[in-house]
Amino acid sequence: MTHDSPLIALLAAGFGLAFAFGAIASRLKLSPLLGYLLAGVLIGPATPGFVADEGLAQEVADVGVILLMFGVGLHFSPRDLMAVRGVAVPMTLLTIALTVAAGVGASMMLGWGFEAGVVFGLSLSVASTVVSLRNLQDKRVMQTQRGKLTVGWLVVEDLAMVLAMVLLPTWAQIRSGAENGEPMTVLQLQDIGIAVALTLGKVAAFALIMMLAGKRLVPWILHRVVNMGSRELFRLCVLAIALGVAYAASAVFGISVALGALFAGLIMAESELSQQAANETLPLRDAFAVLFFVSVGMLFDPRVLLGNPWPLIATVGIIVVFRSAVSFGLLRAFGKSRESAAMVTGARGQIGEFSFILAGVGLQLNLIPEEARNAILGGAIISIVLNPLLFAVLDRVSGKAAEPTAPVVTPMPPAPPRRAVLIGYGRVGSLIGKALDSAGATYAVIEDRPDLVEGLQSRGIPAVLGNGISHETMIAAGAPEADLIFVTVPDGFEAGGIVELARKLNPKVKVYARAHSDAEVEHLRGLGADLIVSGEQEIADAMIEKATAFIPRRVVHSA
Repeated sequence: MTHDSPLIALLAAGFGLAFAFGAIASRLKLSPLLGYLLAGVLIGPATPGFVADEGLAQEVADVGVILLMFGVGLHFSPRDLMAVRGVAVPMTLLTIALTVAAGVGASMMLGWGFEAGVVFGLSLSVASTVVSLRNLQDKRVMQTQRGKLTVGWLVVEDLAMVLAMVLLPTWAQIRSGAENGEPMTVLQLQDIGIAVALTLGKVAAFALIMMLAGKRLVPWILHRVVNMGSRELFRLCVLAIALGVAYAASAVFGISVALGALFAGLIMAESELSQQAANETLPLRDAFAVLFFVSVGMLFDPRVLLGNPWPLIATVGIIVVFRSAVSFGLLRAFGKSRESAAMVTGARGQIGEFSFILAGVGLQLNLIPEEARNAILGGAIISIVLNPLLFAVLDRVSGKAAEPTAPVVTPMPPAPPRRAVLIGYGRVGSLIGKALDSAGATYAVIEDRPDLVEGLQSRGIPAVLGNGISHETMIAAGAPEADLIFVTVPDGFEAGGIVELARKLNPKVKVYARAHSDAEVEHLRGLGADLIVSGEQEIADAMIEKATAFIPRRVVHSA
């Protein structure tokens, strides 16, 4: 068996360098995305040393795009997207039209011609789905109206780009005929109309099938698999649905895998098992999303900066300055607040995967020169790197201070007599949270799943994204001032560390924890927990309490 595997080499080098440079970027208070992009540059063909397989990297990155869009769909419903169509559709079309006009102007100045300018402008008009969604997750606004508007905008953009890719070959054929002195015929105009109608028809057919058949079939399959009692099979089922629907969307209906995965998530969101499905795919989603940024870095040639930098400067200017100004202005014109306009514009302040595809198709059809494609690739990477700076500028324009990158919690209302901290918001923690809500208690939550934190914050509940074993996270949640701390994490070792830290931060606080064995009970008691609830013991006590015909109460009490 040979060990010369391009896939293993790509994963080892990609994950290893991404981790190293991502950690360095974090230590320097920069976005880890910068480290991931730099890792891609180092294993790309433009730098000496090891060169990863570019085609393989792109295919692996596509898996990340599929899982990311699938995860987004799990947290939305078709009604959420339809609710923003009145704003998303006209803004998308206007932004594309104005960006194409700017692209044509830049292309004419650079000597590329009108046709190249149209493709160039189209490539610069569509934001990166992956980066935009990561921005929403980092800002924890995915579940808000701003997040829904951004996702709706991305969906309309993707549909427009699918239509553009269908029309480009027809346009190239007409252009070739015009160069040979052949005028455009009625048949060619009919071909264009047929191509548009077929594309829209395929999208409509796919959406209809997913809404009618998928809405019933997918939840039914999930419930049958859950009844089998195997977590592995459930995870495989979720991944098979996500990847299978995305592939079918591309292979059968000719639309992007990203849109197919989004529809799969939207359908699965109709099931009460959607949260469990999201949790099962989260680790894979994050890992493959990192490889997407690595694959983007591999496309960049740093020598572009040293040769003729003007095309790259024009590209970055259109993406970061012109398009952002257009987006912000349109959002304000449609009645959105300055803060909402700044958030949505910042989240979309870059280009990505569809831009690369359009540039490749344009180059293949001889519609754009190679210099234009290199400018698009370089502009994508630089716009991703500049995205945090764009957010800071827009925050200043919107009249509010920039949001800190570290997880924060909304300040708790001042001076209620008693307050609690709930660590973990899973099956046990959410039940305790409901009881606290019913009692009108003041409490904060520490949770490591971004989607749950977003949901809690949207309900006005103070929530910190992080782990209770972190000193900074506990302080942010108000542990030093708390009267009671619930430790609901299932891992006994982790719970012990949290109990110990809680005692150091607040020696007088009451700490309630859960355990799964007698050894864990003793471990937690030794670290200072006031109450330890053992799942096995509580279940046994409840059953014994009901089995009085076999176990008299006096036997229970004497035991």
